Order: sequence, then structure tokens, then C-alpha cells
Amino acid sequence: MDNHRQKPWHSQNIEEIFEVLHTSEDGLSDAEAADRLRKNGRNELRSKPPKTIFQMLKAQIIDPMVLILIGAAAFSAVLQEWTEAIVIFSIVVLNALIGIVQEKKAQSSLEALRNMSAPTARVLRQGEESIVPASELVTGDVVLLSDGDMVPADMRLIHSVNLKVQEASLTGESVPSEKDADQLLSEDCLLGDRSNMVYTSSIVTYGRAIGVVVATGMDTQVGNIANMLVDQDELDTPLKRKLNAVGKTLTIVGLIVCVLIFAIGALYQRPLIPQFLVAISLAISIIPEGLPATATIVMALGVQRMAKKNALIRKLPAVETLGSATVICSDKTGTLTLNKMTVTHIAINGDFEAGRTTPIKSAAERHPEVYQELVYAAALCNDASLDPDQEGEIIGDPTEGALIHMAQAFGINHESLEDEYPRLFEQPFDSDRKRMTTVHRIKDKWIAYTKGAVDEMVPLCTHILTSQGVRPITEDDRIHITKLCLHMSENALRVLGFAMKTLSSVPEEDEDNLEFDMTFIGAVGMIDPPRREVAESIRTCREAGIRTIMITGDHKVTAMAIAKELGIYQDGNTVLSGDELDAMTDQELDQWVKNTTVFARVSPADKLRIIQSLKRTGEVAAMTGDGVNDSPALKAADIGVAMGITGTDVAKDASDMILLDDSFTTIAYAIKEGRRVYRNIQKVIQFLLVGNIAEILTLFVATVFNWDAPLLAVHILWVNLATATLPALALGVDPASKNIMKHKPVKSGTLFEKDLVRRVVTQGIFVSAMTIAAYWIGVSLGDHTVGQTMAFCVLAFSQMLRAFNQRSNTEPIWIRAEGINPWLFVSFVVSLLLMSCILFIPALQGMFQLTLLNATQWLIVAGLSFASILQVEIVKAIKRLTGSKSK
Repeated sequence: MDNHRQKPWHSQNIEEIFEVLHTSEDGLSDAEAADRLRKNGRNELRSKPPKTIFQMLKAQIIDPMVLILIGAAAFSAVLQEWTEAIVIFSIVVLNALIGIVQEKKAQSSLEALRNMSAPTARVLRQGEESIVPASELVTGDVVLLSDGDMVPADMRLIHSVNLKVQEASLTGESVPSEKDADQLLSEDCLLGDRSNMVYTSSIVTYGRAIGVVVATGMDTQVGNIANMLVDQDELDTPLKRKLNAVGKTLTIVGLIVCVLIFAIGALYQRPLIPQFLVAISLAISIIPEGLPATATIVMALGVQRMAKKNALIRKLPAVETLGSATVICSDKTGTLTLNKMTVTHIAINGDFEAGRTTPIKSAAERHPEVYQELVYAAALCNDASLDPDQEGEIIGDPTEGALIHMAQAFGINHESLEDEYPRLFEQPFDSDRKRMTTVHRIKDKWIAYTKGAVDEMVPLCTHILTSQGVRPITEDDRIHITKLCLHMSENALRVLGFAMKTLSSVPEEDEDNLEFDMTFIGAVGMIDPPRREVAESIRTCREAGIRTIMITGDHKVTAMAIAKELGIYQDGNTVLSGDELDAMTDQELDQWVKNTTVFARVSPADKLRIIQSLKRTGEVAAMTGDGVNDSPALKAADIGVAMGITGTDVAKDASDMILLDDSFTTIAYAIKEGRRVYRNIQKVIQFLLVGNIAEILTLFVATVFNWDAPLLAVHILWVNLATATLPALALGVDPASKNIMKHKPVKSGTLFEKDLVRRVVTQGIFVSAMTIAAYWIGVSLGDHTVGQTMAFCVLAFSQMLRAFNQRSNTEPIWIRAEGINPWLFVSFVVSLLLMSCILFIPALQGMFQLTLLNATQWLIVAGLSFASILQVEIVKAIKRLTGSKSK
């Protein structure tokens, strides 16, 4: 339950709040504070304990595919088939170890949230100021805030002086929020508009204030986010669900086959134990033992490749999941934009008359002297400064920082200018005047520069600066200025106006008012601009069938401007605000979310609700973000993508993937890599299941016709592990198709797409026919052992050779636009060496019940093995001739 909606502190006056909290402006007594601390607990966030190694191991073992393997190993051990039992159990252990190593990083989201809390707070107890640990604050405490402080708890402001608070990590707004203790707001006021409240973990960037604590610990807004993180279950990813579906399907098929074999055996009145051994062999043959480990290794290799491209994967299946994404929900501030206010347009008299602004780059390059007075005003009437420790970074208000960077664009060094023309007097900014004025000695004159809201400043101006000099301002001038500034605001620019005044002397009293009879200089428009590379990445995603949605706490006008510039908003799309979202039922939201590309002025709970709605409508949702306010949605999404540079620790630890360079280009690469992994896993499944179907059909046919078994259980295991796993791994690192980002995302709930089942069945039947043919040819040329050896060789070599024409389902084996995969050749050579060992080393020959073949028998084995390649290539050729484009 949202505690802040239960108690709308922002809509109550101070006297009511003091009465409800049993406190006063002098604060609590020490005894009362200690009593409340004992009753209500510390001002800290709760967390659930991290997963133990045992819990991680359990999660690995209860996977359906792994359970099937464990069952097969147990049956083999009961029947004293120790070789099979040890090999299968080793696979289980390997798969579990890889999974645990990749997912060992603890879920430390709440710990990071805890670290964001202020360590100490200045508090009034019995009217006296004292410093206490922030964790010991209680509701009713009166806390003092000043420039640079981190807010230690949620507070209703009692007094405020020019207070500005940076709440970007909570609300998503890139500009500090102006606060005013005297305002009384409506109950339904949105979080980002609560100007008489300050919240835990936000930073005071300007001014000072006194506030009364209304919520601590888990009852704060950050606490609500922590609750969302705690309440969310760990979610299956699409790949996990699909691999589980494969496992369940194979289990059912295996059980049906075993029952059929017993039934057929009963008809032939065969002994029970041999019949049971045959059934186990068939059960083993239907399970692709190498699939879980191979899929895990393929994803792990994908993780390594992505790390080299600045995409850090925290959870293994995430590498594939992003490739399946159909929607990317992105926070605006710091993700699509730079999270750095920047002056983009400037306007002086000529511009107002023409009705258009001048881009800052053009103004600085072509006419720097024309704008000098405005640039001086922006640089000198300014409380921000450059950070000496971090090049390009600003200390102070981001808006004033943007003005310093603008001065640099005109070749003016802010510090040198201040040294040359020091500040002699000032009228500080306040939220009532919405202006700031400073006085400087320039060329033997006292010049006052004023900056602030244009609509408040223009009525105070009697003159205007033009290229011909200063002249009286006319009513037409005022209309032109107002009209152009309104146009800038409609384009999401934050507009500041500048004026100047020549004084006869420096004011002596702080209360002296200089803001009248001023000369209007001009205006600037600034915005948190989009990242340069983002538009191209969004276009790439659109071509790949992926919709990008902006979800932000910022205002609708700003969000729309950025969305249009980046191509997120297209004709026919919808924009929704937090208010509109709150008024919708989940069913209504499920309809609107299908065509909405911008959600503005939303809360953390709204972000989570949007993600849940997308998932209900069948989308595979990725969520990018960097702030505390993004973390619940990051965790709830199919894949959460956090920013590595600007991202908070909370966002990173709630995510599945971290972009080390904060670049959307990296997201596009990650999607491509994810799709490559997904397609390669499909190749691996197709490759492995063809061999498994060939094995089960061979044994099934032999059982139906009451033949001696052409293959032993140990033969099947060897083919599945020694001669199939290595080529499968090589297919797992196959280069991506050149058109991989031209296809729509895979949304089906199974890995068996379109004609994959047909390919697996037809190829499996053909390889089985070749294996049975080899067995009977061997029996006719020698005996049962020769037949078994030839069948085993054809099955193994067919598997090894088929890996080369599994790279594409349409292109011939000798053509592949992505180039050669050297690992296929390596895997073939290693598998060939392993086969040579058991075929020609007497001790291993005996263990596998094989015999030496003569030249004629080897020629037959080679011919039947190569026939499986020929069959696949003929099918591809027919497919190309009939114009089929499916891959």
C-alpha cells in the first residue's frame, strides 16, 4: 500500500501535521524521539537475505531438462550401467556449476538503497540543534537542510528559502525542483509536483529549509520502491520457458516410447530385464544430454562477446532474452538524453522580429560579438562553477551550468571573466520574483545583469538592446518577445531571459531593488538534449520489429519534443500522462499500451504497471533506466538494462544487463547478439534432435521387428556427448546472419518455429534409415558385432558431417555470407580423433563392444554417412527453387 497516498501530507497545513504527529517547530524531546525509535524502528530499509549456494544449486537442479537427466542417471545406476550413470551425472554437475558461477552476484538492490541514505542529519530536539545519525530519525523530528545536503527522510517543509532539490533519481526530471513550504496542494498532486515536500535520497542544490519528518525507513517513497523489489518474484525468461517446454515434450515422448516398447516386448514374450534395458536405452536416446550444458555455454560465450562491446550481462539467460525483445521501454533522463542541461538556441532583438531563434553553434561561429552582452550576463549572473576535479562537470545548479558551457562556446572563460569583473552586489534568486541580479564594474561603469523568467522580466524593461544600440522598447517588441519565447517553450525548451542596467553607484543596502527600468538583452532556450547516436539505434530497432517506448517522470511537452526528435513518436501514436494512467483500469491500459509510445509524468508504480501490462499483452519487454525510480520496473521486465556510468547502484543491481558506456548503440549490438545466440541455440537443438530421433527410430524399428539391437546404450551416449556436443558448441558460436536485424522478433512460446519440426523429423528419419542399412549390410558382410560397429560409425559420422550444413536452412553448404566458422573444423577434427580412439584402441573397443572394419566396410560407412549431407542439400535446393525464404 502506498503510504503517501494514505496520508497526503502535501495537502495538509503545518498546524494539522504537527497535531497528527504530536510535535512542534521545536521538535521532539530526546525521550520522545527514543520512544518512537524503539516503537517504529530505525530509519533504514529492510532486505531479504541473499540466495545461498544451496538455493542457487536447487534452482539449477529443479530445471525439467536436468531432472530428466538425473532420472536417466539413476536408472542407469540401478541397472549397474556405471559408464552411462557417471557420464550423465557429470553433465548435470557441469551444467549446475556454470549456472551458479554466472549468477553468483548477490541481489544487493536494497543494500545499495541503504547506502544512499544520508549518514547524519541536523535535527532540532527540544529547540536545540544537534547532529544525529540519519538512521535514528523518527516521524515528528524537525530537520534542517542546506545546500549540498542529502535529504535523510521524507519531509513536509515548514520553512524554505530559495530551495531547489535534485530529484532526478526519484522522479526522472533532469532539472532541480523548486520547493516552497508555503504552498498547499491538492490530494491528487503527482509526486514530481509536490513542491512542499522533499524525499529521501534527493539532494539540495540551492537554498535552505526546515522540514518535519513524516515518513522513515520502509514508509518513505524510496521504501515503497524497496517494497516493490522485495515483493517481486524471480521471473523466468523466454529462453528458460522454451527450454523447459522442450524438456517436458521430450519427457512425454520418452514415457510414451517406453510404454510402447514394454507393450511390444510383451507381445513378443521377451524377458523383463533385457526389455527394460532396451526401454532405458530408448529413454536415454530421446534426451539430448548435451543440450542444457551446450545452451548454457553458448550463452556464456555470448556474455563474453558482449562484455567486449560494453554490455555487461549479470544474469546468463539475459543474453538471449534481449534478442527476443519486442518492446524497449526507456527512461528519458540519462538514457535517451545526456542528463545535462544544454543551451541549444539563443535570441536577441533581430531574432524576435524575425520570429525565429538562432542555434547556439551558428551564433557562436558567425556573430560572436553581437551576442557578447547576453553571454556576459549569462556567465556573470551565475552561481555555478566548473568542477576542478572533473573536466566538463559543473558544481551547482544544472541550469546555470548550461550557461557556463554556453559562454565557453563563445570563447569566454567563466572564471577569468569573474576575476576581471568581480561581483560587487547581488539580489539572490527567489521563487516569488523568479529573478536574480548581480552588479559588476565593467569599463568604468557599474552594470547590473538580471536573469529570470521572461514573462516576469519584460514588464520591468523600458528599453531593448539592438545591433544599432539601445532604444525604447515598444509594444510590438513585447509581443515579438513573448511570442518567440512561447514557441521555444512549446518545443520543450526551458527559456531564460536576460536584462541589464547601468547604475550610478553600487547599492549599499541588501534590500535595494535594482530590477526596474531595465534594458532587455535577449533570451536563451535550453534542454536536456538527446544523445547523438540514439536516433539511429531506435531506427535500427524499428527495422528489427522492436517498438521503443519512452517512460519518464518529466512533463508531457518535454517528453513529446524528445520523442519526436528521436523518432520514438510517429504519426498515429498515443501519448499518456500519469493522471490519465491512474484513471485507467488494467484492462483499459492493456488496450492503450499497444499504440502508446510516450508515457509522461509517471511514478515508479506507474512504470511497473506499464511493464506488467506489456507482458500481459504478449510482449517481451526490455526496460532501460538509470535512476532509483526505474529499479522496480527494471526487475519486473523480461530484461532490465541499467546505465553503467550515470546509473545508480540500485538500478544496476536490479538489472539483468548493464551498459558500460550508457549508449543505445550498445543496446542495438546486444539485440543483435541476443538474436544470434537464439538462432544458434535453435541450430544446436535442430542438430542434436536429428541425431536423437535417428537413434530412437533405429532402436524402435529394431524392437518392432524383433531384431537384435543395432545400437547399445553406451553407443548412444558416446554419439550424444563425444561426437555431437563439440560440433553443437561450434554451431553455438556461428556468426550472425547479415539480415538478422531485418527480421521481426520471435514471439512464439516454443523454440520449434515453422518448419523446424519438419526438418528435424525428415532428417532424423533419413539418418535412421542409413544407420539401419549400415547394420544389415554389416550383418550380411560379417556378423552382429560388425553390423553394430557399422551402424555406430554411420550414426556418429553423419552427425559430425551434418554440422556443416546446419549453419543455414536455405543456403548451400559451400556458401555462407558470414564467412567460415573455424570452430566447426576444429570440432570435426577433435571428434574424429575421439572416434579413432574407441575404434582402434583394443581396450576401448572391448568396452564399447566394437570390432575392426575392413576397407569395403569403411567405404560403405563413408558413402552412407555422406548421404545425410546430400539429403539436406537436396531439400535446400528444392526450397530455393520453390521460392521459400524461411530460415
